[in-house]
Amino acid sequence: MANHPLIEKFQKAGQGHVFAFFDQATPAEQRRLLEEAAEIDLGEVARLTQTLLKQGGAAVALDGLAPAPYEPRPEHGGDATAWAEARAAGEAVLRAGRVAAFTVAGGQGTRLGYDGPKGTFPVTPVRAKPLFQVFAEKILAAGRRYGRPLHWFIMTSHANHAATEAFFAEHRFFGLDRGRVHFFRQGRMPAVDFAGRILLETKSSLALSPDGHGGSLRALQRSGALDLMQREGVDTLSYFQVDNPLVRCVDPAFLGWHVRRGSEMSSKMVAKAYAEEKVGVFCAQGGRLTVVEYSDLPAALQRETNAAGGLRYVAGSIAIHVLDREFVRRMAGGGEGVALPFHRADKKIPTIDAAGAPVRPDKPNGVKFELFVFDAVPFARAPLVIETLRADEFSPVKNADGADSPLTCRNDQLRQFVRWLRAEGAAPASDATGLPAFPLEVSPLFGYDEDSFADSWRRLAVKPRIEPGLYLE
Repeated sequence: MANHPLIEKFQKAGQGHVFAFFDQATPAEQRRLLEEAAEIDLGEVARLTQTLLKQGGAAVALDGLAPAPYEPRPEHGGDATAWAEARAAGEAVLRAGRVAAFTVAGGQGTRLGYDGPKGTFPVTPVRAKPLFQVFAEKILAAGRRYGRPLHWFIMTSHANHAATEAFFAEHRFFGLDRGRVHFFRQGRMPAVDFAGRILLETKSSLALSPDGHGGSLRALQRSGALDLMQREGVDTLSYFQVDNPLVRCVDPAFLGWHVRRGSEMSSKMVAKAYAEEKVGVFCAQGGRLTVVEYSDLPAALQRETNAAGGLRYVAGSIAIHVLDREFVRRMAGGGEGVALPFHRADKKIPTIDAAGAPVRPDKPNGVKFELFVFDAVPFARAPLVIETLRADEFSPVKNADGADSPLTCRNDQLRQFVRWLRAEGAAPASDATGLPAFPLEVSPLFGYDEDSFADSWRRLAVKPRIEPGLYLE
């Protein structure tokens, strides 16, 4: 076997099998394997093997668990004055140029039966705009509204980075200044067998997978994005995931709550639709805010009700956050007592055997390690949860059909457009669920929330006819 410092390092760590077929590989294959191996923190793998494999990991402690407090919307009894003050504070932060948008966009459209980065998947009802275009137009419109164009940071994966960059170039960045759109790759972790041995996917490649949405914090630091933000005077990051076109990716009220409370990490919640809905739940424990995954919350607690008969553990996490730049830097540094915990996921991982023959397992044969961004919540100063309305802000595209599918998302967009029109006295006929009889669409450039829509509508000298295929831009 070739004499190389990295190979020797792996041998000393008991992972020398990674290079078992190195001498059989072509020079290009050898370079690729060395590059992949250089990504691996062998000390981290050893620690995870010890804590999550040999010791089984720490069980989720439920002692002292209680529902988390949150700020309810005015429609649900919240303080309307406080919400108005928060909005004004958020608008001031936007006018000061302190805010950037951040999208976690490493996924592929595989579950949708779509070949390509999920952000390129078409979602809107009339123009079939891709997810990336929806967000780009919201960010562009907000920059115009507040007089300060926003930076947009987009975390890709190794699988879709090149395709994502090419897509934006092909579409001329959807009107955004390309100097303010920043792409960087998510980190990867090696899959291991149940003894902690790193798995090979082929003779010359490792079984690597993205390190979870929590890896976004490390990726922001490693990519230089945090330093760029500091140079540009950006200290507040609006975090959202690529599969939810309803998200208010620039929400002044949310930003205002965050800055007025002096929070380092703020989050949005929606009331759970039903007890067993598969979303994390905001909880309080030991004086700290935390998120408990639905799979870790016993059914009895999921179904527990309050005096009014509603769910007691009602605050569902929907992966919409505001983060302070320096809090992200601190979490990414992984100093004593502030590192995000890794989670273990047992998976069926394609690999090779000792002779190099392909193995396609029919049951879990190894472990992937993932970080979850919501695990940062307990480490934040003054963490805050505010309510948002599901109909206004949460309709992800995850599945090809059924719940959270392109059809349900399309219908939720249509209902939102109808609500905005109805508020201006111009709604089309709709069914009992608010779904119109024909498709229509509002570009975010015309209105990306109820207020911006109302402003644009009232400026129209001649109001358009409400008819099939209506498109407002």
